Parts: sequence; C-alpha cells; structure tokens
Amino acid sequence: MADPSTTLPLTRASVLAAHSLIKSYIHETPVLTNTTLDQLASTPRTPEELRGTEWEATERPANPKIRFWFKCENFQRIGAFKARGAFHAVERLKQTEGLEGLRKGGVVTHSSGNHAQALSLAARENGIPAHIVMPTISPPPKIAATKGYGANITFSGSTSTEREAVTREVIEKTGARLVPPYDHPDIILGQGTAALELQRQVAASLSTSGTTNRRLNAIISPCGGGGLLSGTALACSDLSPSDPSTPGPILVFGAEPSFSGADDGRRGYYSGTRIESVKSLTIADGLRTPLGAYPWSIIYERKLVAGMYSVGEEEIKKALRLVYERMKVVAEPSAVVGLAVALFNEEFRSMVEREGGEEGWDLGVLFSGGNVELAALGRLFGEE
Repeated sequence: MADPSTTLPLTRASVLAAHSLIKSYIHETPVLTNTTLDQLASTPRTPEELRGTEWEATERPANPKIRFWFKCENFQRIGAFKARGAFHAVERLKQTEGLEGLRKGGVVTHSSGNHAQALSLAARENGIPAHIVMPTISPPPKIAATKGYGANITFSGSTSTEREAVTREVIEKTGARLVPPYDHPDIILGQGTAALELQRQVAASLSTSGTTNRRLNAIISPCGGGGLLSGTALACSDLSPSDPSTPGPILVFGAEPSFSGADDGRRGYYSGTRIESVKSLTIADGLRTPLGAYPWSIIYERKLVAGMYSVGEEEIKKALRLVYERMKVVAEPSAVVGLAVALFNEEFRSMVEREGGEEGWDLGVLFSGGNVELAALGRLFGEE
C-alpha cells in the first residue's frame, strides 16, 4: 500500500479528489425511498414490541419523525461499496509505484468477501495479480465470486489476527503490495465517495420536488473495520455554505451488531479506548472486524462521528425482512444494521425525536452491500 505519509490528507476535499479519480470505474448507485418504512420509523413502538428488550421498562416510547434515503451500494460493482476503496487504492498505487511494478508482485489483502472481490476486480482490470486471504467460514458465493475475478485464494482462520498472519506469509512469498480492507487513508477516502453522491442526490431530489425547507440531516452507516463510517464522516465534514448539495450540517452515526461483542466500535467510542480484537459470529458477517486505527482517529479522536449505536440479531433479521418484503431489493445482513438502529434502538430514536422535533429528520441510510447466499438466507428466516 502507498506510504500513509504520502497520501492525501483526511479531509472532505480529498474525498472529492478520490471521487474524480475513480468515477469512471464505479457506478453512481441509486438512492431509494420507501413510504412504508418511513411510517414504521415514525410510529412509536408498542409495549408488546418492547417486551423482552432492554427498553421494556420505558414509560414513553420514542416518537421520532424519520424520512429515509437509502443509498443502495448493493447495486455497486461486485455488489458492495468496497469497490470504491479498492479502485482508489489501486489507482493511487499506480500513481506512486507505476503499473509495471505492480504487475510483477501483485496486490494482496485479507477479507471475508466483499473487499476480496473488489480488489480482485480492480486488479484484473489493470492486469495485476491479486492474492486474497479469506477466512474458511466465508460465504461460498463470496469465495466463488472472488475466484471468478481471477484471484489466488489462501484460506485462514476467522479472526483479524489469524488473517493478518497468513497475509504476511503471502507477502513474503510473492512480494505483493498490501491493500488492507479498511485501515488505510486511501481506502477510507474511496469509501467516503458514497456519501458525497448521497448528498448530491438527496439535494437534487428535494430541489426537483420543490421541497426547499428540508435537507439531509444525518447519515447512518454500518461499522465493522470503520472504513465506510470514517469515509462518510470525512465527506460530511468541512461543508461549504455555498455548496447546494450541503445546505447545512450533516451528522454521522455508526451502527453495529451487539451480538457476542461485535459492537466494539460503540464500546470503544464511549469508553475512550479502541478495542483491538473481536471474535463474533454475528449474522452481519461483514461487521465482525475490530475498528481500525485510522478510522478510530476520525471517528473518535477528531469527533467526526456524533454517536455509535447497536442492535441485536433479531432486530437485524426484522430489518432485513422489511427490506426484502417492502423495498424488493437484495441486501446482506450487514447492510441493514443502520436501518435496524433507526427502527428498533430506542436510544437512537429518542435522540432523533429530541433533535428533529416536529419537522423530523431526513436520514440517509447506507446499504453497504447485497452479497448474500440464498441458502443461508433461507436458513436465517427458516429459524423463525
């Protein structure tokens, strides 16, 4: 990977530069709305719905007004936002090291699937060998897709420590350049381009409809290693009053699964100490990694993320079912964690009610990907 000391500064301006560099390689994914989900989010939960949850004793359930804007990165190339960071990383390496040098040793990464596919695609389009370290428990469709892009796959254990150890072995054998899945400035800047597009798309939609008294108030992003969340935070920082796509401040929030300690980002955020190891088998398999050092510096140290929230496995499943049944789009469990927070986390909902008041909030939700095994989906809902 490019030496971090030579990378662009971690600012909104650099996210804009990243978008210019990769826009010919990526899709500008659609932004969808859904009246039914708006109504569900804007209706207080009943005592029966809260029974058995940590908010069971709540005297007054939250009553926010929420209008969703879904940025559908499940329609991105390789089916996930990861294409943005991978293409940006490869383009930056081409600038600093030259294409011929990269073609000799190739690139390498460790990933449970989406970043693996993204880097494999970016490498293939440039004639660069791709070496991918994947956990043995990676979903079969993600393994097959990665192989389909011509990558050389080496399997490892599921923890980040195990993945990184095998990756070092591959580097020693091949001389490949490491392109980490999230913990590098070039990756973060590439991922932030999704939020740039969302800002412009929402502003254009509101302008076309003649709605001049509303704007995008906040964005909620899934958080695993933190590349997408920290990139989103950069894209929403240092906003210019003269930019019609950002007429006011945009708050950024992170969403995680709580199962078996997968909410390391939330726990670290509120304790002030980054948690460096996570071992969870949450159904949101793309969010099983600990928050990286660079994302942490943006999310916590620079305070560019306004809050972190989590939800349980059942809430994720409920949100996923709603997306399939009401929106008719394919999403993976990791992608809907932000929606689950907005629908089911009373702490988040109370905050939106308090901050949004009677007008409520226009809330951007990043659907991070749609790479899901149909058989696994059947098992997931067959358990209900």
